[in-house]
Amino acid sequence: MQITQVPLLDLAAQNGPLKEKIMQAIEEVYDSGKFIMGHWVQQFEKEVAAYLEVKHALGVSSGTDALLLALMALGIKPGDAVVTTTFSFFATAGVIARAGATPFFADIEADTYNICPKSAEKAILKAKEQGYTIKALIPVHLYGQSANMTAIMVLAQKYNLKVIEDAAQAIGAKYPLNSKTVSAGTIGHCGCFSFFPSKNLGCLGDGGLVVTNDDDLADKLKLLRTHGARPKYYHAEIGGNFRLDALQAAVLSQKLPCLNNWHHQRRTNATTYRKLFAATDLLKTGYLQLPVETYPETKFGHIYNQFVIRVKDREKLRTHLGKHKIASEIYYPVPFHLQECFKNLGYSKGDFPAAEKAAHEVLAIPVYPEITKEQQEYVVSKLVSE
Repeated sequence: MQITQVPLLDLAAQNGPLKEKIMQAIEEVYDSGKFIMGHWVQQFEKEVAAYLEVKHALGVSSGTDALLLALMALGIKPGDAVVTTTFSFFATAGVIARAGATPFFADIEADTYNICPKSAEKAILKAKEQGYTIKALIPVHLYGQSANMTAIMVLAQKYNLKVIEDAAQAIGAKYPLNSKTVSAGTIGHCGCFSFFPSKNLGCLGDGGLVVTNDDDLADKLKLLRTHGARPKYYHAEIGGNFRLDALQAAVLSQKLPCLNNWHHQRRTNATTYRKLFAATDLLKTGYLQLPVETYPETKFGHIYNQFVIRVKDREKLRTHLGKHKIASEIYYPVPFHLQECFKNLGYSKGDFPAAEKAAHEVLAIPVYPEITKEQQEYVVSKLVSE
């Protein structure tokens, strides 16, 4: 079969085999008439908590709301500072500002794209020098690989900070910690996940999750998830409407058992790319760089939510791929410190060189579980012919 196009993601190929189960689950929710919270949400929360090996899991309305809820539950307020990476999806920084706090940004590690602990400490010290109360640190497990959580937790202990893991792209990714292997998102005080359809575990719309091993924090998260009401109509605190839809919870329960297999397929596809690229001159000439696996001995140390290459002339390559109907995406073209909405924070071009360089060079190419070897060969052949 001749390949003529390759999408960045093929949700029809993923959801198709599950259609009967998913539609049956949706029908059961429909017939029950119970669309808010209830059985389906509780069941999914129990299942995903077991999967992640964490004590508490709370389904919420989106990955963005997961982060915002976590900040609210940890008491982040105006006048506080929160340190995070400058290179991520906007929600990571946006929620800090929405909570009324001030974000302080850190550079990334050039090879992993995750937050650089040394730069994070500089950001902490900068915030202290400016008179801020630093409350929290938000590392992001970008593209499906955990940040250096050992170093992050040392920083948190040193400066008495809460750690909120942004694991939106990393559900099921593993990290070697103290001779054990743990799930990304379960190491800090709480972890936040997204079920946006393009994620490794995606629902049929928006959805998210907050997890924690802290009983008191879990109770606070539950309270704030439903407007701070306990019992109904009695509001001890001001929360929000952060509930996971029952229909989405039902869908996620059908998809969760497939997740590890999808991880395996993504990793197999990543290995195929490495072999295909190794057979060309693209790596030898330095034309492109492949993703780095920081934890190669750890099963699911990288789950490849994205397969991100680096190229010097990215726009030229992307145009070339587009002409051959090969989809690609830039995650992310503008670091937070250079975003117009954060201009008041006083950052300038050149402040975080690793992130700025990555923003000009990174390009995600298709790696979804259902991509065929022939499609991957087509992608690499067009990269060679550029």
